[in-house]
Amino acid sequence: MQSILNAILDGSLNAEIKLVLADVADAKILDRAKRYAIPARWLDCAPFKTKLEGEAEMRCIQWLKDAGVDTVVLAGFMRIVKPALLGAFPMRVLNIHPALLPAFPGVHGWTQALEYGAKVAGCTVHFVDAGTDTGPIIVQRCVPIEEGDTPETLHARIQVQEHEAYPEALRLLAANRLKVDGRIVHILPEQA
Repeated sequence: MQSILNAILDGSLNAEIKLVLADVADAKILDRAKRYAIPARWLDCAPFKTKLEGEAEMRCIQWLKDAGVDTVVLAGFMRIVKPALLGAFPMRVLNIHPALLPAFPGVHGWTQALEYGAKVAGCTVHFVDAGTDTGPIIVQRCVPIEEGDTPETLHARIQVQEHEAYPEALRLLAANRLKVDGRIVHILPEQA
């Protein structure tokens, strides 16, 4: 959230954060939002531990709509998003994943890359679909895996790239420069 907010504040991203939701009651993002006077709420997703479904999903959609949200940006939201939310914001739900999708979906993509012996890791910003980390890819950033890397050192370097890639993807979306054709996301040229 901070990198997106920084891009908004420095004028390089024409957007507004209308609402911050967290699925963890004491998430630091809630405090950060309050420091910037951004409305923030905890979303209790019980009884589910890994998905957003049922009453919590309906509450989430209502809160987002009430706040005037047109794009949902997932960051650290470790739940599978279900069709109701995707239908409420068609092709307007984005996620960032710490791996070069389609390789290493799911949790701890950086650790998976190290354990597999990959030479390059990275991050992916993608549209969310009904699968897990399977939506059309908008932006990717590569991070070389160095000799002696640990999960912690690699993850830290990937996070640096995530902080650049997410605002970049949102700039393209805000400027109407993304055209989705099946699985392929075309980046259209800037309008003069």
